[in-house]
Amino acid sequence: MTTTLTRADLAEVIKVARVRHGLSWAKIAESIGKDPVWTVAALLGQHPLSVDDASTVAALLGLDDEAVTVLQMVPYRGSDATMADDPTIYRFHEALAVYGPAIKELIHEEFGDGIMSAINFQMSVERRPDPGGDRVVVTFDGKFLDYAWKHSAQQAQEARK
Repeated sequence: MTTTLTRADLAEVIKVARVRHGLSWAKIAESIGKDPVWTVAALLGQHPLSVDDASTVAALLGLDDEAVTVLQMVPYRGSDATMADDPTIYRFHEALAVYGPAIKELIHEEFGDGIMSAINFQMSVERRPDPGGDRVVVTFDGKFLDYAWKHSAQQAQEARK
């Protein structure tokens, strides 16, 4: 079977089917026992689903076998440059452009030389009421990964032992 449905096409089909079936993203996530943020990212093409999860989503949304196959494929993550034009996504780029260097400095001060993983990672999006207008609270929760440099000569010596 040749798959002609792209992940981007399927993401649009899923968004329409979710509305048509009156399902919230949270309800879909609950049906497969996954975090809502991860689930939405997966259904928009950023993570592969297991065959069982893909089948469950397909049944909920009335999707066919081709969709089940596409949902299981490993994606090229973050590969749609046009998304940066969306105002909501652009604001995250803007926030990281302004505050990214400060975040980097604070991470290094607290943890040392390394990075926050976006693979061993969790994220939440919450609403916080505020008299001046409700606030969007986005929490990134990634494992700290320190830089561990090994020189090739050092690796060769260790391999000979």
